[in-house]
Amino acid sequence: MSSALTVGPIIIVKYRNLVYLLFMAYEVTATRRRPQNFNNLVGQDFVAATLKNTIETGKIAHAYLFSGPRGCGKTSTARILAKSLNCAKGPTANPCGECEFCREITAGSSLDVIEIDGASNTSVNDIRQIKDEVMFPPNACRYKIYIIDEVHMLSTSAFNALLKTIEEPPQYVIFIFATTELQKVPATIKSRCQQFNFRLVPIEKVKEQLAQAAAEVGIKAEDEALYWIARESTGSMRDSYTLFDQVAAFSDGEITYDKIRDKLGLVGVDRLNELFGLCVQGDTSSALLHLDEYLQNGVSIEQLITNCTDYLRSLLLIKNGITKEALLGQAADRFSREVLDAWNPIQIERAMDIFMQLFRDIRYSLSPRYEFELAVSRLCWLKKYISPAEVKAAVEAVKPLLEKSAVGRSGIQSEAQKPNANPPVKQMQETQAPSGYVPKFSALEDSTEKKEDSAPFHDGGAEPPVKNSATQFFSGIQVSSADDDFDDTDDFDDGSEYGESDADEYSPAPEDEMPPDMDAFVAQLESMPKEKIQAPVKDENSPEHAPVEPGQADLSDAESVKAAMIRDFSVGDGMTAGLLEKTSAWRIEDGKITCRIPGGFQMDQLKSRTAKIEEYLAKLFGKTCSFIIEREESPVASSTQLPLEVELLRDIFKGRVV
Repeated sequence: MSSALTVGPIIIVKYRNLVYLLFMAYEVTATRRRPQNFNNLVGQDFVAATLKNTIETGKIAHAYLFSGPRGCGKTSTARILAKSLNCAKGPTANPCGECEFCREITAGSSLDVIEIDGASNTSVNDIRQIKDEVMFPPNACRYKIYIIDEVHMLSTSAFNALLKTIEEPPQYVIFIFATTELQKVPATIKSRCQQFNFRLVPIEKVKEQLAQAAAEVGIKAEDEALYWIARESTGSMRDSYTLFDQVAAFSDGEITYDKIRDKLGLVGVDRLNELFGLCVQGDTSSALLHLDEYLQNGVSIEQLITNCTDYLRSLLLIKNGITKEALLGQAADRFSREVLDAWNPIQIERAMDIFMQLFRDIRYSLSPRYEFELAVSRLCWLKKYISPAEVKAAVEAVKPLLEKSAVGRSGIQSEAQKPNANPPVKQMQETQAPSGYVPKFSALEDSTEKKEDSAPFHDGGAEPPVKNSATQFFSGIQVSSADDDFDDTDDFDDGSEYGESDADEYSPAPEDEMPPDMDAFVAQLESMPKEKIQAPVKDENSPEHAPVEPGQADLSDAESVKAAMIRDFSVGDGMTAGLLEKTSAWRIEDGKITCRIPGGFQMDQLKSRTAKIEEYLAKLFGKTCSFIIEREESPVASSTQLPLEVELLRDIFKGRVV
């Protein structure tokens, strides 16, 4: 009589009253817990169900393509499929695992199930060898199965050599390809295979498998520690088993989160609560001292940045109402309520962005520690951070109130709002905005809103300038068109009117188009009979009819009076306005306005308009006011004296002598 008992890697055998201890070779958890049938395949329910139905119905394809992340069961599924097809009791969806064929496939010694590493056999010669081998039937099994792992590593020539073989293989040959980078597999290969996409294993299922693995070897494990291992594996069962073996090696039969934190140099949630609590309080000095303490204890900067980022991610999830322990890594009540109440989701997103950018910057930084300290310092004033979206929302909220308040506070009534008023266009353009004016921001206005107050353009462009004849610039008088002896079109062969071009855009005419005798032209103008000269036609928009309120002007501000005169005369009498613009040194003393202007033609023309200016000033101030013009001497005398006629034409057409 004999009996056996397995305790970890030790087998206790009792035979004929003798006890034998048999020590088995150590086997890593990932290999020991490799799934042997479809029921043990974790996290791939769709793949397992589809393959089981395929085997049960006998609709077996000649080529399969398994793709997905590392460690999620692609190679294990290929082996299970090979056992299901070659099992002595099959083909069956549940291989026995006890027959000779199943044991050989599990051990990797089957002659009819060939596993090929695509990363090591990439050449076309390796594929040609496979093409030669498929011509021979299987040695003992029902199917000859080729499992090519990391198939994306094959060369282009190797893929091309394989196309015809996998399209029309013998009935007893099945190809199973596995890859982690599906995008590198040519479309011609994909179209000839049945594709199965493997997914990452959920954290809850990874944690369950780790708990079972710990129970099998007699190790106690805390849920928080297992959740940490599951989160670090990022959904890969093989990675989780590998990390589990590492943690179990220093845990002395009991895996706890505190041991993991101390041995692996992690900063736990309690320490992070303390650090971020100082940040929300704005205590920069204490936060930097705590950071120095963590670094002095041997925690790497990269690991600390990762822990802080995970912590902020958990805070963001809690702020959005997610308290699932599998996502947070620990219970939600372990996170600091002070930090959660101090920061809103937008500020937590900003903090998370700071640390993610920090992880990218430390690779090229002068000092990673300086970068980390700068990030912690920024977190200390994060409570004052306001996102652009919040600013825009606040402006949108108060925009109607600002507009309404601006209308109510505006104590200045524009000329356009006054009854029976028809102000000049230029006057309206130069009028400053009232104190209650609220500017319009284009980013806050509707782009489809029509602007009704904008003036229409002439033929889709700017309005053409008003064209005046040259004689309208002379002393504000007009020459009668009934005089046959003087017509401003007689001196030009093409019949064009003298002074047709705008004064501001004047350019000297060619010599052949100028009057033949300028002296004769000026003499003719001076010898004109007085009867032919008519008084200027009064314009309703002239200064005589300008809307002047008597007694409303300020006699103490000479520059304001000058600006008002230029503005009003520019509409009805442009020549007077132009002369006033050239004046300087305005003074107001005892009801007299004195100004200076360069001598010569300009001074004579302005003096000829003194009566008109004084009439305007009387209406402006409500009383008689004298307008005195003084000569302004040029500091540097001109080296050349131009003839009077040349100066006259230069000033009229606002040109220059070349």
